[in-house]
Amino acid sequence: MNAQRRGLTLALVLIVGVLTVAPVAMLALGSVTQGLDAFGHFTLGKYAAAYTDPALWGVLWDTVVFVVGSTALATLLALLLAYLNTRTDIPFKFLFGVLAIVPMMIPHVLFSVSWALLANPSNGLINLALMDALGLKSAPFNIYSLPGMILVEGLLNMPIAYLIIAPAMASFDVSLEESSRVFGAGSWRTLLRITLPVLRPAILAAFVLGIVRSLASYAVPRVLGTPGQVDVLATYLYEMISVGFAPDYGRAAALGMSALLVAIGLIWVYRRLTGEGSRFVTISSRGWRPSVVPLGRWRWPLFAGVALLSFVVIVLPVAVLLYTSFVPYVMVPGRAAFAQMSWQHWAEVLSDATALLALRNSLFLAVVGASIGVLLSIFIAYVIVKLRTPGAALLETLTYLSFSFPGIVIGIGFMWFFVQTPLYATVTALLIGYIATYLPYGVRPLASAFVQVHSHLEESSLVCGASQLTTLRRIIAPLLVPGIVSAWILMATMFLRELTLSVVLSRPGSEVLAVKVLAFADDGLWGQLSALGIVMIAISTLLVVAAYAVGARWSASRVQA
Repeated sequence: MNAQRRGLTLALVLIVGVLTVAPVAMLALGSVTQGLDAFGHFTLGKYAAAYTDPALWGVLWDTVVFVVGSTALATLLALLLAYLNTRTDIPFKFLFGVLAIVPMMIPHVLFSVSWALLANPSNGLINLALMDALGLKSAPFNIYSLPGMILVEGLLNMPIAYLIIAPAMASFDVSLEESSRVFGAGSWRTLLRITLPVLRPAILAAFVLGIVRSLASYAVPRVLGTPGQVDVLATYLYEMISVGFAPDYGRAAALGMSALLVAIGLIWVYRRLTGEGSRFVTISSRGWRPSVVPLGRWRWPLFAGVALLSFVVIVLPVAVLLYTSFVPYVMVPGRAAFAQMSWQHWAEVLSDATALLALRNSLFLAVVGASIGVLLSIFIAYVIVKLRTPGAALLETLTYLSFSFPGIVIGIGFMWFFVQTPLYATVTALLIGYIATYLPYGVRPLASAFVQVHSHLEESSLVCGASQLTTLRRIIAPLLVPGIVSAWILMATMFLRELTLSVVLSRPGSEVLAVKVLAFADDGLWGQLSALGIVMIAISTLLVVAAYAVGARWSASRVQA
């Protein structure tokens, strides 16, 4: 029995090690190699060229402003929303759940494109409407700017920050604040000395994770920054390997190593922060009660603000894409626009061979890739939570290592890895890269599900003569249906919308939907882009609904059996 457990753990460590360590190792080797066609000829010249480029420092400054600004915006919005939802009597609280979950189904590239359609200085819908209404000669808004990038990235990262802060806010014992006020402290002093220090781990964890996500972001800088000539690290790295006649993969790898080390360090800080919860426990067996703060006359104005934010984050992007997919060119909604609506852009997309190939590739990656990823995640979570073998800690570390991978950077690592194999420029390479990068999204919900399954069930099965694998298949797996469904939905939607890894690894014949959307944006084909974007959102929604339906049917069949 112990030999089987050790063998399973060793096999998983080898598999996950190849998936996560191999691209990092190849990135490091690539950074000291002359080029893709000169592998093994080592040099430090790439580091010298990368870090002595005069343009680098301007890029780094813009990167810091973009990352810190968007993360601060996301964290502040999440903190406000968490307080309103968990501590006040604001009406229609179901909106907060919608605001936290639904935006994750909208690909970042489409959200960025929708804001480009709304507020670009040339023909943005908001700018055109204001210029017509107010008689302005120039556009009042320019989304192709650093502030525009910060706004859009902050709105994209806000749901993740909310999901981290809201549970901590909900479990906060308000008697601590009441005691502070009894002793004469005012509201601001109580906030600064009591509330925020107790919530510090959750707030800092949300902030650190936001920095990692913004540092890895490519969709917003590419769609909104490139037209405005605002480069951050992600777009700067991509231009190294895609622009010009001689892409410099070695220089990109050298610079990418620094970004990767920073991201790994931030994820280590994030995990330390999320593991410090026991030091800030405020709920015990006595004296705790939830409390609701009456908002008074601010109740409905604040609700209007939340409703407006929900509209901006959820309804507006989809509505803009849907509208643009039917009009012949970007124009302000009105009688003339509605009279010219047609299915022309949809017909062009559905007859575009490259778009149809990208659709097939994305569906394959989403369905097959997520299924393989969840299967691997089940075994990993089982070893980490249930078996707890000596190698389980190493397996967990290797698994969550990929959580820190910036997409562009690790994409360069995978390119160095795959270029030495027949897998280069194939859909299989994308499949392996996706699973390696998003493996933590499958392991996390399944590990939580395994924690809920009592060990007595497994022990009873083993005592009756069942093997470890049979026990996992016949006893434990049926009890994991909610976790399996959650993991599959997370991985499938991530695979369907994935852009940063795809722009590096995809080649003609292995295009995916997100890359095709970006190609339409580069060509200014907003109508076709919008039609294809609505298809992406529809497929993502259908995958979520289908996964829930299959999970419910599986659970029902097990109960009847």
